[in-house]
Amino acid sequence: MADRQPSNQELPIAATVFMIFLCILFGSNAVAIKLSFSGLGVFTTAGIRFGTASVVIYLWARVMQQTIALKKGQLRQVLTLSSIFTVQLSLLYLGLSKSNASRATLLTNLLPFFILFLAHFFIPGDRITRRKFFGILLGFTGVVFMFLDEKAIQTGFRTGDLLILLSVILWSCSTVYLKRIISQFSPFQVVLYSNIFAVPFFFLEALLWDHAMIFKLDASVIGALLYQCLITASFGFVAWNTMLKKYGAVSLHSFVFIMPIAGVALGGLVLGEPITSKILLALALIVFGILVVHWQPKKEAPAYPIRRGI
Repeated sequence: MADRQPSNQELPIAATVFMIFLCILFGSNAVAIKLSFSGLGVFTTAGIRFGTASVVIYLWARVMQQTIALKKGQLRQVLTLSSIFTVQLSLLYLGLSKSNASRATLLTNLLPFFILFLAHFFIPGDRITRRKFFGILLGFTGVVFMFLDEKAIQTGFRTGDLLILLSVILWSCSTVYLKRIISQFSPFQVVLYSNIFAVPFFFLEALLWDHAMIFKLDASVIGALLYQCLITASFGFVAWNTMLKKYGAVSLHSFVFIMPIAGVALGGLVLGEPITSKILLALALIVFGILVVHWQPKKEAPAYPIRRGI
């Protein structure tokens, strides 16, 4: 498959508004996951979400006449990506069950910083400049303040935060690996096969470790699950990659700073999570770090091509 890079161009007003909306959707996903946990087991939620998303993405790929069949030699790469994806999402969901959505959103938005660090060593041409280093430093300084939050220590969030942080590290490893092989795959292949591979393991984990797979189904639980299945894991994936193809990675990733803001704000508004001064300081540093990293010449592409969301 030819590696055709989309041209990076200025977004018109309509596309800008849509990108802001899309980033709010992605930033809100941790809140939806936490709402699901009030009626579904942790791993049951993951299994249902990615199982449903697999069906939707498969149908969309057929409608769009996208290639989904693997060629000779691609299976090993797909299995590698899918294995990391499964472990990464398992850790993320387990960690989120032990932490807050606002904290999880901040931690997952360390992804670009980890990717920049790894890409410096493993992706030819992706070097850490002084500006990028400053952005990375700001982002990780923000997380230090988050871990110093006294209320978080008192409520036992530390274990959940560490699990989420480990998940983000694995996510960055898989993304850097994906960048090395992306020219051989379509986005549909990458996401579809990762989902299909992971779903049986999520349900196996649910049988082994969820105290109850389904214990309450009300409007909020069902709505939160549908949000994850149809909005972020399905519509969000298709919309992001459609915009990516049309406008290019640099134009789109200039909006990712919106995601942690949306996650922290909605964690407080919807779930009633405490938004402490240290959380706000961490948010400011991470957002500023993202802005520093992504305000770059358009010829300089980010180190990660596909946003899968949490």
